[in-house]
Amino acid sequence: MELKEAKTFTQKLKGLMFQRNFNYILKFKTNGIHTFFMKCNIDVFLTDKNNKILYIYRNLKPNKIILPKKGVKYTYETPTDSINLKIGDYFNP
Repeated sequence: MELKEAKTFTQKLKGLMFQRNFNYILKFKTNGIHTFFMKCNIDVFLTDKNNKILYIYRNLKPNKIILPKKGVKYTYETPTDSINLKIGDYFNP
C-alpha cells in the first residue's frame, strides 16, 4: 500500500476530510487527530519515533477526537481492516 505523508500545513489540515474511499496510508507527524468532516471510518496507528505502535484505534468513526498521547511521534491513518498489526509491533509500510 502506498504511503503518503502530510507535510505542509494545507496537507495536514485537509488530511482525509471529505473522502469516501482511499487506498493508501496517510502519515502525520503529530500525537493526536480528529476525524471531523470525514466520510468513512478509518484505522489509526500512533507510534513512537522508531515507529513502534503504542496505540491503535480500529474502525474510528467520523467526528471523533484522539487527544494527544505522551510518547507519540507519528500518526498513520489507514483504510479500515487493511493492516493487521498490534500494539508493540513496528509500523513499516
